[in-house]
Amino acid sequence: MRRNDANTVLKEYGRVAPHYDRRWAFYVEETLRETLSRLELEPGESLLDVGCGTGVLLEVLSDAAPDAKLTGVDPSYEMLEVARKRLDKTIVLKQSYAESLTFSDATFDVVVSMSAFHYFRNPLYALKEMARVLRPNGRLVLTDWCDDYVACKVCDLWLRLFNRAHFRSYGEKQCRLLLERAGFAVVSVDRYKINWLWGIMTAIAHERAA
Repeated sequence: MRRNDANTVLKEYGRVAPHYDRRWAFYVEETLRETLSRLELEPGESLLDVGCGTGVLLEVLSDAAPDAKLTGVDPSYEMLEVARKRLDKTIVLKQSYAESLTFSDATFDVVVSMSAFHYFRNPLYALKEMARVLRPNGRLVLTDWCDDYVACKVCDLWLRLFNRAHFRSYGEKQCRLLLERAGFAVVSVDRYKINWLWGIMTAIAHERAA
């Protein structure tokens, strides 16, 4: 990620961090519900949340799967500070970009990313990093905007013109292609609306060694 792009993202999320969950409550809750319904975290598994933000997903998972080993990364210090206040101290939080994960190969059973993929400046490299830190048979669960819906497409075009923090959103076919190029075996890409206007998708993929 270029330095000026990185600074733009960090400034935006540093500004919105204190009220992010309240401002986007409906979107966060619906995205969280759809992601959790597809995650199926097993007892004792290790999970990395890439772009964990304020830690809402990790908070729910810590209650639902108390034996799981949970880790979250996000580039925004301010978002991580909100997460630290809400999460148990046993959950590891690190400041990191998706394109340069600071973990050894084959560290996690599950990698999840929720509503962050449209910010990644190098999505293919980010996916390769996620594949790298997954163990053999490990799985990726990726939820993000879906450009196949008109409202998302229009919003994406507008943000590309007027908001430098935003990078781009993808449709189902583009998502599948990126995952395959990164070395994943794609299990499914589900598209769905969370209200009458806004559509998202969740992809489930396995590290190719599976």
